[in-house]
Amino acid sequence: MAKATRKQALGRGLSALLKETSASINSASDKNANTLVGSILEIKLSDIEVNPFQPRTYFDEESLTELANSIKELGVIQPITVRKLEGNKFQLVSGERRFRASKLIGNTTVPAYIRIANDQEMLEMALVENIQRKNLDPIEVALSYQRLIDEIQLTQEQLSIRVGKKRSTVTNYLRLLKLDPIIQTGMRDGFISMGHGRALINIDATESQLNIYTKIVKDKLSVRQTEELVKVLKEGNTSIKNKKQVPNFIQDSIPDLNTFFGHKVAISANAKGKGKMTIPFSSEEDFNRIKNLLK
Repeated sequence: MAKATRKQALGRGLSALLKETSASINSASDKNANTLVGSILEIKLSDIEVNPFQPRTYFDEESLTELANSIKELGVIQPITVRKLEGNKFQLVSGERRFRASKLIGNTTVPAYIRIANDQEMLEMALVENIQRKNLDPIEVALSYQRLIDEIQLTQEQLSIRVGKKRSTVTNYLRLLKLDPIIQTGMRDGFISMGHGRALINIDATESQLNIYTKIVKDKLSVRQTEELVKVLKEGNTSIKNKKQVPNFIQDSIPDLNTFFGHKVAISANAKGKGKMTIPFSSEEDFNRIKNLLK
């Protein structure tokens, strides 16, 4: 009998259903809650609040317009998910792009799957649901992981199980939050990849991080070239032997040269400043990059 009642509720208007139930349903234990919770209903967009726990902060306008056009032609194929609030009000759990796109084309209602959840459950559902999406940028994923740890009180091990990722993967994302905010923004805007960010994490000095970040963007360095540049910086400016051989005016310039060429340069010189400089390269692509720098 319960299954038949729920099946009949599918696709019916919310107002029709609420005539048979109570607008004060706020928990699974309330009378007739089973009739409302778990149903898919057409809900007024004006009765739905956006999700305050939504980890996504950027919605691409072009892809949103494409989704809106699809909804205009085919309708909302997959219902959004909402939680019941006081009265006839609801709050988004997932499906904000479908919600926004529906409003964009002037729709007044949207099909929604209704459930009841407290704030903590709401946050966890929103974060985990968004983490599973492929088009989140690395910083959005990292921030979602951090919120789950801070607000749900999960350990990294518990988090890795909850989101279905290896613990090392979770750790690598969380480490991105140690980068300077300028670099994090660059990653969110697509100027650098997560691989670039992971390489930059190994540099402690913020100024050095920013210098290399600027060089990555300017010279379009690959992740491998960035890793090599970071390695050179961490290993030191040059060998002890060369440090003893070169005058101070050359020695002081070596860090800039290493950064500029993206490799550990070898310099030898006498006390009068006469000498030679060797610039290594790792491939034809790397050679052409250095050649362009010298133009």
